[in-house]
Amino acid sequence: MLHPEVLERVREGGRGWLMALWHGRMLLGMAQHRGDDYHVLVSPSDDGEIAVHFLHANGYRTLRGSTNKAPARAMRNMLAVLREGGAVVITPDGPRGPRHSMNPGLAWLARATGYPIVPCGFAADRAWRVHSWDGLTIPKPRARVAVAYGEPLAVPRETDEQGVREAAEALRERMLEAELACCRALDVEPDW
Repeated sequence: MLHPEVLERVREGGRGWLMALWHGRMLLGMAQHRGDDYHVLVSPSDDGEIAVHFLHANGYRTLRGSTNKAPARAMRNMLAVLREGGAVVITPDGPRGPRHSMNPGLAWLARATGYPIVPCGFAADRAWRVHSWDGLTIPKPRARVAVAYGEPLAVPRETDEQGVREAAEALRERMLEAELACCRALDVEPDW
């Protein structure tokens, strides 16, 4: 684990936080945070239903919703978790991509709620990669998996729309930097 002090600092604050990771890396973080009482935002689609069963089986809680379906319900549920000091995990390039893309939704959420975003990166030294839009990475048995946490990103409430777009791009850069740090730690080339 690279930079665990980032999570320690965020947890010590007693406030909730948002955690951002790439859609194609979600399986790499499963073991790392199993039992940490994290809530994962999952699309209300049929594919999302499969993810819900998998996440629950691995000790995660789920929140259903997206910007297209049930956004108000998703926002209420996320706020309830955050206000209790919990973590909400979001894949800003999912559920449709393109891979490693960033829309301003997560930065907007951070601005609207006042909660910081912790950027995460993951890599595996041996993995299968699905030929899908997100390049879903499935670690092979006995693979070494690295996780890195980037410096949390706060988006002040007075930030204008251009500032929100800039914050989204800064978050993307921090997520890519965290993933590259994982690749270096495992001595593997990035797959993107």
